[in-house]
Amino acid sequence: MDNTVTVILIGILEGLTEFLPISSTGHLIIASSLLSLNGAEVKAFLVVIQLGAILAVCWHQRLTICNAVKELPHKKWDSFATKIAAAFIPTACIGLMFHDLVKTYLFSPISVSCALILGGIIIIWVEHKNKTPVVIEPTDITVTQAIKIGFFQALAIFPGVSRSGATIIGGLTIGLSRKTATLFSFLLAIPTMFAATIFDLMQTPELLTASALPALSLGFCVAFITALMTVKVLINFVSKHSFKPFGYYRIIFGVMILLTWESGLIDWPSV
Repeated sequence: MDNTVTVILIGILEGLTEFLPISSTGHLIIASSLLSLNGAEVKAFLVVIQLGAILAVCWHQRLTICNAVKELPHKKWDSFATKIAAAFIPTACIGLMFHDLVKTYLFSPISVSCALILGGIIIIWVEHKNKTPVVIEPTDITVTQAIKIGFFQALAIFPGVSRSGATIIGGLTIGLSRKTATLFSFLLAIPTMFAATIFDLMQTPELLTASALPALSLGFCVAFITALMTVKVLINFVSKHSFKPFGYYRIIFGVMILLTWESGLIDWPSV
């Protein structure tokens, strides 16, 4: 990753897509294929820039995080931190079970496009059904509701599904408002993405070299700034609008990938 323009573009793409229900991993797989970015160093770069996006959410939700830590000794099993942990467990277990299988066989533009289309259809369908949502604070979600959302998030181990999309749809499915589901998705992303990032970096620690530091630092900073702006815009957007536009975008984008593959316009790898 020596090309500065490429580093900036990939950092922007990560920051823009990480918390939108359109699959950041899917977009990065497609972008990497288009730009012929491959190899272990590129994979390490993509993992590191996720940290920038994670810290953007940590900063945006810093008050909620501080309050969650303060209340933990007093509320314990009913604390918000406990609810986040309960939601995280299904993802951790299922992710560890299928990590290698998914990485080997499903990290391709064709698999991503199919997941994008299916996810888009589900988003539109759930939005159509979610007529009377419950408006509560994310901290008021019950442990049972949190676990249910956690199982939805586990579906995001398949690239193209979208972690934020799965958790938001999970929240809408159990009757939460768009804003509540989105905020809970942001907060659940923190332990989930930290764990995934650490796990991936442990596989290739030797790639975090001094020579790679400039590209890693630039990509990290670009992803942080872009993600912070995206989070703020998304919160305002879902307060007034539905997620249907994201559903339509997913379907159109997924179909475009399949059409370019079928026509031979772009030789997308199928595995």
